Amino acid sequence: MTERKPPGVPFESWVDKQIRDAERRGEFDRLPGAGKPFPPGADTAYDELWWIKRKMAREGWSVLPPSLALRKEAEDALAAALVAPSERIVRKIITDVNVRLRDMMFKPPPGPPLGMKPYDVEDVVRQWRERRAADAADGSDA
Repeated sequence: MTERKPPGVPFESWVDKQIRDAERRGEFDRLPGAGKPFPPGADTAYDELWWIKRKMAREGWSVLPPSLALRKEAEDALAAALVAPSERIVRKIITDVNVRLRDMMFKPPPGPPLGMKPYDVEDVVRQWRERRAADAADGSDA
């Protein structure tokens, strides 16, 4: 569409004519993506960093500050420990995340504060035992 709008022709009718002419010529047939759903997020406002966000999601990169990412990791580790199959695995999960929590407590990165302290391994193991005992009493034996 390199043609310029003629003077005196309303813009809307000129654009409509250009679209109708292109449809008649079949220029809208077999366009890439025809018949496919829009990609996720396509219905939102334009974001000039869309390609960076898509690459970060594809590569599994985090956009959270390090302290918030570790807080999420610690919460996930606690949840995983509470459903772990053995006490040894519970202790390993909590010990590993405690090492990372202590490192960040003593060498805080820029950004929001961590606001967490290492988990008490014995307390988590006690919760794990209580949960298993309750599951066994209910008959679910998970």
